[in-house]
Amino acid sequence: MSERPGRSRGVIGPAGQPLTVENLPPKNTVRWVIRRKAEVVTAVRNGLIGLDEACERYRLSVEEFLNWEQLVNAHGLRGLRITRSQRYRKPGPAQAATAALPQQRAGRPAPDR
Repeated sequence: MSERPGRSRGVIGPAGQPLTVENLPPKNTVRWVIRRKAEVVTAVRNGLIGLDEACERYRLSVEEFLNWEQLVNAHGLRGLRITRSQRYRKPGPAQAATAALPQQRAGRPAPDR
């Protein structure tokens, strides 16, 4: 194991286990489960790898990584669940406009106000 200057030692991963560069997710990871995303966020936060290195290693955009980090900050590890991403993300302009429209039931006219 080679020590690189400026690298943090003693990082504890999201599962409570020691996290090292060697036990980070593989470079060819395609299926991003919560634990793997959290390990990458933890590694960058704690200086185990740099943001640029993480993005290059995992073929992520900076925006995608920052989104993972923001979701962890706001909602914890549960925020990284892809099936719940709609619940945790802020609505975009089109979604906000749709959400502001009155809800109508199928086959019934909207009530007069």
